[in-house]
Amino acid sequence: MGFDLHYMLELLPILLKYLATTMEMASWGLLFALILSVILANIRVFKIPVLNQLSQLYISFFRGTPLLVQLFLLYYGLPQIFPFMVGLDAFSAAVIGLTLHFAAYMAESIRAAIMGIDRSQMEASLSVGMTTTQAMRRIILPQATRIALPSLMNYFIDMIKSTSLAFTLGVTEIMARAQMEASSSFRFFEAFLAVALIYWAIVVILTHVQTWAEVKLNKAYAR
Repeated sequence: MGFDLHYMLELLPILLKYLATTMEMASWGLLFALILSVILANIRVFKIPVLNQLSQLYISFFRGTPLLVQLFLLYYGLPQIFPFMVGLDAFSAAVIGLTLHFAAYMAESIRAAIMGIDRSQMEASLSVGMTTTQAMRRIILPQATRIALPSLMNYFIDMIKSTSLAFTLGVTEIMARAQMEASSSFRFFEAFLAVALIYWAIVVILTHVQTWAEVKLNKAYAR
């Protein structure tokens, strides 16, 4: 069987119908991961007793184990211990798994970005009457965002690609649909090449968005 370009081109619109599921998973995962990572980063920065040790354990576990294993533990393993999780659907499990996994990485990037801001910024904020919370929200975090943006955007790109693992839980997204089409037609190369091209196009678009955002945020620092 030779390469069938016509079949691949016909397959693209079929796969694109499931792109919304992929992007929805990644978007929810990014939103929840950002919230969790900011909380974890602040716990690490301020070294809050007990919570700091727990956050280090959390980060170590989720950075030290494969995402696929974490998804299986969450969807297949935990319901054996916690019966209330039996009703957890595959899509929600995938979003939770992506959130927990990438929050561990993003927390360290945000922590490093916060630590990269000169201490005088916090001291100056406190000296004019701001509370620590106000200083973090108004002064430190906006500056840290500019520093952390490239790595956070890279994690979002990785998260989009990692949604392909959700098909192992039964979520029908572009990777799952490609697998179905390939199994029925035996055109594995064309099907998976079509998926690769879709992911590649998404990454190219997001890379341009990242470049635009970096230029926008760096305008204030341009000389």
